[in-house]
Amino acid sequence: MASSTETHVQNASPSGGGDKADLYQLIQAHQEKAARLPPIEEVRTVLEYSLRGVLSTFSQKHEGYPSGSMVDFACDAYGSPILAISSLAVHTKDLLANPKCSLLVAKDPEDRTDLVIIVYGDAVPVAETDKDAVHAAYLARHPDAFWVDFGDFQFLRIEPKVIKYLPGVATGLLGSEFSEEDFRSAKIDPMYQFSKPISSHMNIDHAEDTKLIVQHSTSVTVEFAQMLDVDSLGFNVKAGYQGSTFKLRVPFPRRAVERKDVKTLIIQMLQAAKTHN
Repeated sequence: MASSTETHVQNASPSGGGDKADLYQLIQAHQEKAARLPPIEEVRTVLEYSLRGVLSTFSQKHEGYPSGSMVDFACDAYGSPILAISSLAVHTKDLLANPKCSLLVAKDPEDRTDLVIIVYGDAVPVAETDKDAVHAAYLARHPDAFWVDFGDFQFLRIEPKVIKYLPGVATGLLGSEFSEEDFRSAKIDPMYQFSKPISSHMNIDHAEDTKLIVQHSTSVTVEFAQMLDVDSLGFNVKAGYQGSTFKLRVPFPRRAVERKDVKTLIIQMLQAAKTHN
C-alpha cells in the first residue's frame, strides 16, 4: 500500500501556480512519450530480481475459497518462480492437492500505484535432475535460507500459463496479458542488475544532480528526486513537490549497452540541464 505521504500525481501542484490538473497533464504527456522497456521484458526483469510475493492457492480447509500467503521465491533459468516450501505449511497442502495457483509480485510493495505482475500457473515438484541448479538459483537470491536443506522442505516450480501485467499509475500504458511462450522468449534487461549500486551512489552523492535532470526532462520544478532503479532505456525516480510525492520515468538520450554508458548518459543529461538553466 502507498504510504501516507505518497499520492497520485493529480494531488501535486504545478510549478509557478496553476491547478492540479495542469501538473497531471504535463506529467502524463511526458510519461507517455518516455522510453521504457517493452512490458514483457519489464515483467521478466522485475520477476528475476524480486524476492517475495503473494501466493494464492485453492484452500483445502475452506473449500471453494482462495487462500493467500506471503512467500519468498527465486526464478530459474527460464524465469519460472521457484518456491521452497515446508510440508507443514498450509499452502503446501493446498498445492499438492491442486497445483493451480497465482503469484502476485509488486515492484514496490509499499506503493499500490506501481507495477504489479501476476503469474498464473501450476506448481509442480522440481525434477531430480534440476534440483542442484534450482538449489543454487534459490540461494543466490536468498543466501541466508539455510533451512531449504531441512528434510521437510522441497522445491516447487510454478510453470507459467498466463502472465498479467498491470502498469503503474500515469505511465500511459494499459494492462496486458502474455502467454508462456512470450514470457520464455523475453530477455532480462542487462542494466537492471546495476540498479542498486547506481541508485545508491546517485542518491548519496548526487541528489541535486538527479533533481536537475528530472526538472529538465519533465519541466516540473520538483523539490527532490530519489533514483529508484535503472535499466537500459532510462531510470525511475520518486519526486516531490509541496508535500506530495509521485514517481516519474526519465529516459536516456539513447540505450545504454554497458554499465559505463549509464554514467556517460547521466553526465550528458546533467550538462544539458545545467545549460538549459
